[in-house]
Amino acid sequence: MHSFKDVTSLGRRRFIQLAGMAGGGLVLAFSTADLAEGSQQLDSPSGVDPAFAPNAYLQISAAGIILYAPNPEIGQGVKTALPMIVAEELDARWDEIEVRQAPIDAARYGSQSAGGSTSIPRAWDPLRRAGATARAMLVTAAARDWQVAEGECTTGDGYVYHVASGRRASYLELGSRAATLPVPAADSVPLKSKAERRLLNTRVAGVDNRRVVTGEPLYASDVRLPGMAYAVYVKCPAHGGKVLTANLEVVKKQPGVIDAFILDGNGDPLELKAGVAILAHNTWSAFKARKKLEIVWDESSSAKDDWAVAAARSLQLAEGEGTELIAERGDTARAFSTATKTIGATYQYAFVSHAQLEPQSCTAWYKPDGSCEVWAPSQTPQRAVKNVANVLGIAESAITVHPVRVGGGFGRRLMNDYACDAAAISARARRPIKLQWSREDDMQNDYVRAGGTIALQGAIDDAGCATAWRQHFVTFSADGKNPVLGGNLRAEEDFSQLLPNFRYTRSQLPWRSPCGFWRAPGASVFAFPLQSFLHEMAVAAGRDHLEFMLEILGEPRWLPPQQRNSLNTGRAADVLRLAATQAGWGKSLPPGRALGLAFYFSHAAHVAEVAEVSVDDQKRITLHSITVACDVGPIVNLSGAEAQCQGSVIDGLSAMLEQKLDYRAGRVSENNFDRYKLLRIGVEPRIDVHFVDSDYPPSGLGEPALPPVAPAVCNAVFAASGQRIRRLPISEEGYRFVKA
Repeated sequence: MHSFKDVTSLGRRRFIQLAGMAGGGLVLAFSTADLAEGSQQLDSPSGVDPAFAPNAYLQISAAGIILYAPNPEIGQGVKTALPMIVAEELDARWDEIEVRQAPIDAARYGSQSAGGSTSIPRAWDPLRRAGATARAMLVTAAARDWQVAEGECTTGDGYVYHVASGRRASYLELGSRAATLPVPAADSVPLKSKAERRLLNTRVAGVDNRRVVTGEPLYASDVRLPGMAYAVYVKCPAHGGKVLTANLEVVKKQPGVIDAFILDGNGDPLELKAGVAILAHNTWSAFKARKKLEIVWDESSSAKDDWAVAAARSLQLAEGEGTELIAERGDTARAFSTATKTIGATYQYAFVSHAQLEPQSCTAWYKPDGSCEVWAPSQTPQRAVKNVANVLGIAESAITVHPVRVGGGFGRRLMNDYACDAAAISARARRPIKLQWSREDDMQNDYVRAGGTIALQGAIDDAGCATAWRQHFVTFSADGKNPVLGGNLRAEEDFSQLLPNFRYTRSQLPWRSPCGFWRAPGASVFAFPLQSFLHEMAVAAGRDHLEFMLEILGEPRWLPPQQRNSLNTGRAADVLRLAATQAGWGKSLPPGRALGLAFYFSHAAHVAEVAEVSVDDQKRITLHSITVACDVGPIVNLSGAEAQCQGSVIDGLSAMLEQKLDYRAGRVSENNFDRYKLLRIGVEPRIDVHFVDSDYPPSGLGEPALPPVAPAVCNAVFAASGQRIRRLPISEEGYRFVKA
């Protein structure tokens, strides 16, 4: 039975500390950086040295085994998965382990963040070594007690066994004796082979599941402090606007209102924007008073972005050559002039919101001593320390950020503006406050996924082989030099890099409204045009799509730079074959029903998907199934891995169907779910997930299964109807999903 308590204090040392806790026991603390470098014996007569700062650590005492999860839990399952890695090597019973969320402290824990599907890859080796080191020391303690050779001892389910004598001892019994032993070098401790693993690649329920479904306090909105006020903060709906005047006296007279005031902002749009704060005795009173608020905005320097104008302009630009040459290989001019067939197409996709179900909420307490505590649902809580310190003009050491479970992030909570808002309001009010955004606030102040346009051309020889590729990418820039966040298409993105002749040019249009990283940044939209156009080339060549893609991949090999973030053509081919086999590629289907295939390499993961759909003459799409095949190396929690793939598919379907932000004069008109639609229950397909059992280093799974969704569905729509979709959302082309 798990219990779920918060960590309030941890120790600090450079590598591993063994110390007696109150009542005796083994404490093994470890840093992901230091474990890779080696180990040394440490001791402390009083227990955990308060100066130590592990990234995560394990504690064994007579009271039980505690594993600490270092990274923010945003629904991706790391609070369960990271401790599972330690538990596997420790050989402990999972149902006898207590998992706690570690506090946020860069000095003690190293990097603590949730983004880029990197939590598992970063922690894999250090956490395995940490669990194995603890297990080795427990074996040594038992062997010395029994006066037998360590090699005669085995472990399992939280016990050390000596089969020859029939003796056994629990880890809880051995903890205090193990604490007195020297620490072996990290690289001297053997790790389990794949065949020896018992916990990994099994289905394990999330450690917070019970608390989530029973409504126990977990989230930012659940925080309560003595004397706390409740706040709303109103910012200009057009980015960059400032407050000229506001009827503050009227607002202050509203029932339940404590105060209302203007904040000027600190000049950094990622931290504190100008706005009006309203404090009240409860959230309802603050929201009611807000309806009486009248603000005159100074929009002389605010964003004036207009998507309709930008979309039309980008289509015009895409017809010509880009203003920047990004990459060129071979001789594309000759390849196109000698090609048997050439084709071209232009794709476009709109700006979209993160639209996570939990609007921003944060509690801050600026104290009389000048320090500040923040309870923030952040994906980057350590960066939040810096952001809040900047806003308040105090030292980072005076800031404490407490992690809370995040009700959806998808990249939005990489930014910490809501934490800065709360801290600034608390500092002005000189009391603890809870800030609550409305859904409209959340969507109007989002850091959205950038829209874009890409014109593509392909050349095919007389054997039906792809020989050349041209692309002109039209994106947006806030500074006139660099693409907006999430709006940069890399030259080596996707299969086009494998063709002998390649030319990539880019143009940038001005855009002031904030953009940011959306789930599977870049790849979440780039896969749509690039993988759809590969299908267009296969159709033009008269080739089977799977065969065409496998031919382009060629022999198994790593592409430069031959490291974790490199595509392996063999792994790509494997997931393509697996997805095709599991989906029944080539099977006979009735008219109007077909399969569509897509692949994408995202966040070091190789993922292929096959969509089976039906399309009628009214452009109604029935989603029968999506088959997902992934190679992400070892699977930690099979249940969590499947859920991440399934969630990615649903998120991808939702975004491709109707989601779009229509900017006008720098404002978004889609500011709630009545205008910004989420996928409805009933139209979702059956989602089958399959994993390649590979021995490559692990990759994360929070994002990689999303990019192939849109091209797989759109390729299936073409195969079923002969109609090509080249614009997202597909509702703009008259398509909709219907129940089977």
